[in-house]
Amino acid sequence: MTRADLRALTSVRGIAAWLVVAFHLRGSIAGLPAGAEAVLAKGYLAVDFFFLLSGFVIWLTYGAALREAGASGVPRFLWRRLARVWPLHAVMLTCATSLALVLAASGRHDAARFPLAEWPLHVLLLQNWGFTATLSWNDPAWSISCELAAYLAFPLLVFAVNWRAVPGWAVAGAGIGVLTLLHLIFAGRGATTLGTDITQLGLIRCLCEFAAGSTVAALWERARDRPGAVPMAVGAAAAAGAGWMLGAAETLAVPILFAALLLVLALTAGRRHNPLEGRVLHYLGEISYATYLGHFLLFIVFKLVLVRDANAVPAGLIALYLILVLASSVALFHLVERPAQRWLNRWWDRRAAPGLRRAIADTRPRPYRR
Repeated sequence: MTRADLRALTSVRGIAAWLVVAFHLRGSIAGLPAGAEAVLAKGYLAVDFFFLLSGFVIWLTYGAALREAGASGVPRFLWRRLARVWPLHAVMLTCATSLALVLAASGRHDAARFPLAEWPLHVLLLQNWGFTATLSWNDPAWSISCELAAYLAFPLLVFAVNWRAVPGWAVAGAGIGVLTLLHLIFAGRGATTLGTDITQLGLIRCLCEFAAGSTVAALWERARDRPGAVPMAVGAAAAAGAGWMLGAAETLAVPILFAALLLVLALTAGRRHNPLEGRVLHYLGEISYATYLGHFLLFIVFKLVLVRDANAVPAGLIALYLILVLASSVALFHLVERPAQRWLNRWWDRRAAPGLRRAIADTRPRPYRR
């Protein structure tokens, strides 16, 4: 199996993005049963899967090439990551700024939602590095801010350790160790959930899970052709899930559960009749970044224009909003995200010195587009 066969992981990314949408929507759905609301209230955990998945993909895509290129490959790596995440963020921040101006002109300016003093931090994607006390402007972008920190740290990880030269048991131990460290940091701050105090703990949450994701990638490279690997990974996921259900701390059990689940999904990707290989789910994964980054502001505008009671939105309007999320995701992906990414990458390739152009080898095929 090659990295191109990891198509199913794209589909999972799409599912995770819609879980985040449901998480933000749950308090507004009229008549939502308490049990369903309790389940949707855990939708914030999808971000933890994103962080692990990001570390997995970035390690597979860039790890070996960056190690080979050395320091000369770092600028192009960072540029490609910025080209991936910043343009759409900039567009959504522009939308948030426009909304803030419209509200101010109508006498309804929300200084807490759109604090002008923090705007430069959002432009630079530094807003969730401990400089702010609350989420603002476009709330989901906090995780993109943390991802930027992970991208900056990634070359240090690559140059510090070569997982391919480390025994498998040590790789697994390192992954569990870094997730245990995450739990200890959260426990030391009195945090019982991974969604606690995002502006102060979100960065360490991302860095630890991103690093753990790289160990999952290294384990996948070792285990992908071993017949007993899937049962072992399933067993690890089941044990972590059972521990969580029986009262183990979310801050420990869930990251380990997701890491094991990520390994299971990677090991079973590409198999016949895998429901995650379908075109529809795969496309939802392709546009998932637009879904994730665009839905929050859209709901603010939607409520301002069409909703009377934000705590009891009828089913028809909820359906309309979901259709608009899907439509806007398609538009943002095809008109902003992908064209901007391609243009910026081509610009770098034209402008960079010849040595830097060759610094990172072409790593395609990739597990999915990022």
